[in-house]
Amino acid sequence: MTLRLGSIVEALGGELHGDAKLLIDGLAPLESAQPGQLSFLSHPKYQSQLADSRASCVIVSPQFQDQASLRGTCIVTDQPYLYFARVTQLWKKNLPASTGPRIHPSAVIDPNAKVHPSARIGALCVLEAGAVIGAQTELKSRVTVGERCVVGERCIIHSGVVIGADGFGFAPNAGAWEKIEQLGAVRIGNDVEIGANTCIDRGALQDTVIEDGVKLDNLIQIGHNVHVGQHTAMAGCAGVAGSATIGAHCTVGGGAIVLGHLTLADGVNISAASVATRSIHQPGHYTGMFPIDGNAAWEKNAAALKQLASLRERIRALEALLNTKQNSN
Repeated sequence: MTLRLGSIVEALGGELHGDAKLLIDGLAPLESAQPGQLSFLSHPKYQSQLADSRASCVIVSPQFQDQASLRGTCIVTDQPYLYFARVTQLWKKNLPASTGPRIHPSAVIDPNAKVHPSARIGALCVLEAGAVIGAQTELKSRVTVGERCVVGERCIIHSGVVIGADGFGFAPNAGAWEKIEQLGAVRIGNDVEIGANTCIDRGALQDTVIEDGVKLDNLIQIGHNVHVGQHTAMAGCAGVAGSATIGAHCTVGGGAIVLGHLTLADGVNISAASVATRSIHQPGHYTGMFPIDGNAAWEKNAAALKQLASLRERIRALEALLNTKQNSN
């Protein structure tokens, strides 16, 4: 498949500097792009790759227009990465449409489940009683949507996702465990994307909620009664324990953990492999990593660690005082 460069700009905007009739037959990163391909420069640290790139056209910000023009054709836009994302959408839209059935014959759909006529259900999917799948939503192969769980419109649910498994709830009873029945469901908003093999547990009493525009990577665990605010994004292997509330426009890095019953305010960014051990009520970037140890020793060390900044200032003050006395002698 090829797209004329001028047609890309006509569809997406931007300033084209070069031949509008140039044909693009692929998209690629700067360092590996070949003639006929379109690439982008979104971060200044990669500008050294620009001059040597063999791409037929590069998407750049106004800051790099002169540098890009020296090497050849370019598209200038304020947000090159966003522009490239939209190019990928345009590219996919022009690929040959799927000719397979809207609902794969191997899918198992309960008679009491509701699937919008524009939704697509992949091979070996299971929709249990009362499940609802919204308009233009696509379930890839082997997705399970449990009873009474709702998936909104224009969602993409990747292979192996389980929505509505029982939450992890057990009461201790004379050395054994008594199951707490999980009576809630899962409600997923519109424009949500969920990566492969991610699990979202149903609520114990109230529903687990994933709001509009949330993006979840592969292999994420969302516990029961969690509430995730709109347009929050989580990277692979993150975990959110039961009854945590995560605000809107947050990010959670790969392998990070949010403990149960905590609250993260809107606009909180958790670094990869961090553990959120307390609620965070102010937006910002937070990191927390500490070597594993016996719990009692770990708590003492963690408490001491929090005093390091003030101890450093006290040591500096004592050193200054000592230097003053030595100089006076």
